[in-house]
Amino acid sequence: MGALGKVCVVGSINLDLMVQVDHAPAPGETIMGQMLGKMPGGKGFNQAVAAHRCGASTQFVGQVGADNEAQHLRKVCAQIGLSDRYLRTNPQAPTGTAYISCQSGGENSIIVVPGANEQLDLTQLPHALSNADLMMVQMEIGPQAAKTAMAISQHLGVLTLLNAAPSRDVGPEHLALADILVVNETEAEDLGGFDALRQAGPSLIVMTLGANGVMWAEQDAPAQTASAFPINVVDTTGSGDAFCGAFAAALASGHSIEDAIGHASAAGALTAMAMGAQTDNLSLEKIHAMISKSPQTKQVIL
Repeated sequence: MGALGKVCVVGSINLDLMVQVDHAPAPGETIMGQMLGKMPGGKGFNQAVAAHRCGASTQFVGQVGADNEAQHLRKVCAQIGLSDRYLRTNPQAPTGTAYISCQSGGENSIIVVPGANEQLDLTQLPHALSNADLMMVQMEIGPQAAKTAMAISQHLGVLTLLNAAPSRDVGPEHLALADILVVNETEAEDLGGFDALRQAGPSLIVMTLGANGVMWAEQDAPAQTASAFPINVVDTTGSGDAFCGAFAAALASGHSIEDAIGHASAAGALTAMAMGAQTDNLSLEKIHAMISKSPQTKQVIL
């Protein structure tokens, strides 16, 4: 492992409003729920927090409104020690909000109102990337902003990771600008399948498989798989973001791809064991403990 890695995350930041329900409502059905609270969220912010908690020196580039929700999110940054230097305020748009229904089995349904995330100003990005080892972006900020962020990162010679979520707006131009692509099974299928993505430009494809673990492949190399860690799932909200943040932190810090996959898998599992997209349950110490206690089963697919 090398020195402390430097990660720059460009992405969305929301205030999550979480409700516990027994099941997802059918069309026309009204059900009763229990308010779980207001929590920080947004795929970009979740990933930045995870990278920070996994030991990387982390910068987050995002945008909020001039409202109470933004003040709350800035306080969260201060509390956990994550810089809000590149978190801009747009007085013309509200802070993004996500409405999350958490079902009894741990699955969730999410409605996102993007607000200021859709008007992200990237003028500060070159400065934020000045010392970065890796830049990570998702698609909640919109396809053009994601493409611009990736182009700037590539121009500056920074390793560029795309988490293609949501996948509906991902085009060939995004895949061509990505050194690393992280998707789940649904996103991979939307984009043509795992094998097709291997030919689309990125030098490394990582596909998370939920309870079935993870699959990854470098160009011109056999695909590999690793099993999931055995856990009792409480809430899957943010577990994929924790995977991405921990993966980015490990790669930026000099870990091998296989070791980074292990860190990421453990981070996703630890997050799914607690309520909310961001959890104090996530730390390097707990990641190492989980890996030591339950080593993953790995396999090369020839």
